[in-house]
Amino acid sequence: MKLAELHAIAQAMVQPGKGILAADESAGTIKKRFDAIGVASTEQSRRDYREMLFRSEAAMQGCISGVILYDETIWQDAADGTPLIKLIEQAGSIPGIKVDEGTQPLPSCPGETITIGLDRLAERLARYYQRGARFAKWRAVIDIGDGIPSYAAIHTNAHALARYAALCQAAQIVPIVEPEVLMDGGHDIDRCYEVTEFVLKETFQELYYQKVALEGMILKPNMAVAGKKAAKPAGIAEVAEKTVKLLKACVPAAVPGIAFLSGGQSDQDATAHLDAMNKIGGLPWHLTFSYGRALQAAPQKAWAGQAANVAAGQAAFSHRARMNALASRGQWDAALESKAA
Repeated sequence: MKLAELHAIAQAMVQPGKGILAADESAGTIKKRFDAIGVASTEQSRRDYREMLFRSEAAMQGCISGVILYDETIWQDAADGTPLIKLIEQAGSIPGIKVDEGTQPLPSCPGETITIGLDRLAERLARYYQRGARFAKWRAVIDIGDGIPSYAAIHTNAHALARYAALCQAAQIVPIVEPEVLMDGGHDIDRCYEVTEFVLKETFQELYYQKVALEGMILKPNMAVAGKKAAKPAGIAEVAEKTVKLLKACVPAAVPGIAFLSGGQSDQDATAHLDAMNKIGGLPWHLTFSYGRALQAAPQKAWAGQAANVAAGQAAFSHRARMNALASRGQWDAALESKAA
């Protein structure tokens, strides 16, 4: 492992004013999103859509430091024969790859899951590195509900995250470590804080046991937010304050940066929360975004599968990327949302 090289890549991924585009939706997930805009999900339509994003120069060159790809996408070529991964590199962004293989039920823990994909991961990482990927992502899913999460679910997923991260660094690939506490329930922000604290502390303990170099990784956590069904949603200032407090309690300063997931928040909420955290300032890490739906919902709707709408889709993507780039510097304002991209 060449730690200096991994550290340099990690720092570039979380540089101020830029963030990560999560374009790693599985075939099933992107089908649901395409269904919502009336577009058939085929290999070509998925390629055309992602090519549209990667050719959005204003967004890619000015606001996006890296792109997380799905296995299908990393091997695809654009309509003119250029590998999609080359479009990302030409825009000055770093290509990455999702390597987990989804979740399956966790035995003896009803209602909880374990992320799979460690088998033969070393071989897959070697192929992805040869293709040009320089970072990877693995998502663990922790749900909040009656009697859950259990310690077994938290520990097992943290252990898998750490094993994945160690394998990545051995392959000279920066691991994005993503332990996501879902916001699907009716819990309040304090319950989210409590569970996320447990998850993060367990995750960093397992990373230590697996000898993962913190300087060569990125953390992708959820924010401390109330569940979607909560009786009382948390305000922007409260989310920012409690998330920053949580990070200070759990994340070592050696980690180069934190790239938040949006986790089902609205586009503007995800931006506003990130901005409010960066306005607090005085933190040892760069705070930025690694958004999927919060960057893509608007361009998907504007594009709607029509070649004539490519420019409109790119403008919508560029606008959302610019809003989040400003938020990563603590320079966003709600008034900017009404301005043209």
